[in-house]
Amino acid sequence: MSEGEEKKTTVGTVEEVLPDSLFRVRITNPPSEALAEEGAIQAEQTESELVLAYLAGKMRLHRIRVLVGDQVDMVLDPYGGRARIVRRLT
Repeated sequence: MSEGEEKKTTVGTVEEVLPDSLFRVRITNPPSEALAEEGAIQAEQTESELVLAYLAGKMRLHRIRVLVGDQVDMVLDPYGGRARIVRRLT
């Protein structure tokens, strides 16, 4: 990983458990403050998307279980479409 690249981390909720340690996770992004101040977006509205996520190696190694409804911390793939679950929050 070069110096210019940053890891994009986000929090999501597990929606579905799939075979082979794969999960369908819903990412919720609150609206940006600038748009909310202009009145273009209501404060209650949030944009969410589903992402296919897999468990990080340390989570597999230590057999940390992730269930439907758990909040997880993820690192997004820079190319899109996938994420790596690095921490179980709840």
